[in-house]
Amino acid sequence: MNTFEINPIGILHSPFKEKFGIPRQAGLIHSAHAHVEFSSPYNDPNAFKGLENFSHIWLTFGFHKNNADKWRPLIRPPRLGGNEKIGVFASRSSFRPNGLGISVVKLISVDTQKNKTSLRIACPDLLDGTPIFDIKPYIEYSDSVKNAQCSFAKDTPVAKLSVKFTSQSLINLAHLKTEYEEDIEQLITETLSLDPRPAYHQAQKNHDREYGILLYDFNVRWRATADCAEVLSIQKITGLENSTLADSSIR
Repeated sequence: MNTFEINPIGILHSPFKEKFGIPRQAGLIHSAHAHVEFSSPYNDPNAFKGLENFSHIWLTFGFHKNNADKWRPLIRPPRLGGNEKIGVFASRSSFRPNGLGISVVKLISVDTQKNKTSLRIACPDLLDGTPIFDIKPYIEYSDSVKNAQCSFAKDTPVAKLSVKFTSQSLINLAHLKTEYEEDIEQLITETLSLDPRPAYHQAQKNHDREYGILLYDFNVRWRATADCAEVLSIQKITGLENSTLADSSIR
C-alpha cells in the first residue's frame, strides 16, 4: 500500500496539560476554551474566509504523546468500566494505527492580526500542544445522523460528583480569577463533576486518596468522598512548558 505524509497546519493550546482530567469527548466541559495557532502558510486569512459563519468545526488532530506506544487491536473503554475489551476500530481509543483523532468543537471566533489568522474555540477534549492536521466546518444536515446506533456510548455522560471547595481552595481561587478570561471555578467544577478517576479507583471508594489535575499553570488537589469531589487546594506551578505528561484521554 502507498504511504502518505501529512504535516501539522497548526497547534492547539488548551487548559489541559496532561491526560488525567481531559473530558473523554468534546462538548462535555463548556467552560473550557482553547485556541488554534496556525503556522505559515496555513495562517493566510484567505484560507478562513467564510468560516466565521459556522458555529462548529471538525478538528483532525494527532495523539502526539502516544509516539512510544504501539497501536492496540483490543482496548478497554472507560464507558464499559475499564474491564470489557472491544476492537480499536469500534472505539475512540487514542492508541490507533496512525494516531489520528477527530473532534467537533464550538467556534467562538476567527481572529486575524498582522495578516495571520488563529481560531478561538470552546469545549475541546484535547491536550495542550496537540498538532492540528485539518479543519472543516460542521454541516448539520450531513454530520448529524438521526436515529444512529451507538452501542456502548448511547447517552451523554452526566455529572457523577457534586463539587465543593474548601476554605483554603477558595482563597487560592480568589487569587487566580483575575488572571484568566475563562471562569476558572466553573472549569474546575465541570472537570471534577465528570469524575476523571479510573473506573477501578471509583470502585475502590478510597476517600482518603488525593488526586491532582493540571489546568493551565495550576494544580488542583482534590479527593472524592462518596458522591462529592472536595477541592483541597489550587496552586500555581512554574516551568510547565515542557512538562506535558500524556496524550488526550482514551475514550
